Amino acid sequence: MTKPYHHGDLRAALLEAAENIVNRDGVAGLTLRGVAREVGASHASPKNHFDDLTGLVSELAAVGFNRFADHMQAAAAEHRAPQDKLNAIGRAYVEFALADPGLFQLMFRGERLDKTRPALHAAMQRAFGTLTASVAAAHEGDPDAARATRAHAARAWSMVHGFAILLLDERLNPLLDAGTPQADALALLDDMLTMD
Repeated sequence: MTKPYHHGDLRAALLEAAENIVNRDGVAGLTLRGVAREVGASHASPKNHFDDLTGLVSELAAVGFNRFADHMQAAAAEHRAPQDKLNAIGRAYVEFALADPGLFQLMFRGERLDKTRPALHAAMQRAFGTLTASVAAAHEGDPDAARATRAHAARAWSMVHGFAILLLDERLNPLLDAGTPQADALALLDDMLTMD
């Protein structure tokens, strides 16, 4: 029998438990009761903090998008040239997907997300803004900067997101070194990002 939860920040503990379940069992394995059981809290605890499963999933996705933005921003900060920053963001995007595949899939494939929740909306905007700001910097001075930025952002995002999904779904395996698939995948991504 699980001991009742008696310490610390229960909301944060519930989110951490939800992330553990998603990474272990996938999004389909996430239930309010399972999260409560994972931390040893009452079955009503998740409902008291998040209302329902959609609320819990949405708040967990907000945590993920903020962590995602932090990772991309840290990678970009190591470079000066706009294209180098953008390439670093692309690599960080895929690294995040590899490090937290369950959370990444919940963030981008979560049919249960309520994107009107303030925390999730703000976190998604922050992550998206990281990409668009870097692309916009690469087009400073262009006569049609807005159009070029939009097209470049769509191309960059489609490439790294598609690459991440193909990698997680093991669809890229025929192209990768079977002995070191993740390292080889990142090397392949680097080659793609630096192609003219």
